[in-house]
Amino acid sequence: MKNKRVPLRKCIGCLEMKPKNELIRIVCTKDGTISLDETGKAHGRGSYICPSIECFDKAKKQKGFNRSFGKEVPNQVYDHLKAKFDNGETL
Repeated sequence: MKNKRVPLRKCIGCLEMKPKNELIRIVCTKDGTISLDETGKAHGRGSYICPSIECFDKAKKQKGFNRSFGKEVPNQVYDHLKAKFDNGETL
């Protein structure tokens, strides 16, 4: 029996390659809206992050989201995502 290939993605916080299903996808749509991709199938430029507050803080400090999306990410987006992490909604 053949093993199914597991897609790997790089976390923008810790920069480690991990299976896609273990990471959280954040997407930037064509109209510039940045949001959490609950389904993993939303259209737009995707970026992945580990479900840990440490990786989120590191990505914010190193401007990983800005590099990934090629634009400045507003503080409101960071606040919204951090609230989801603090509430455990994304875990």
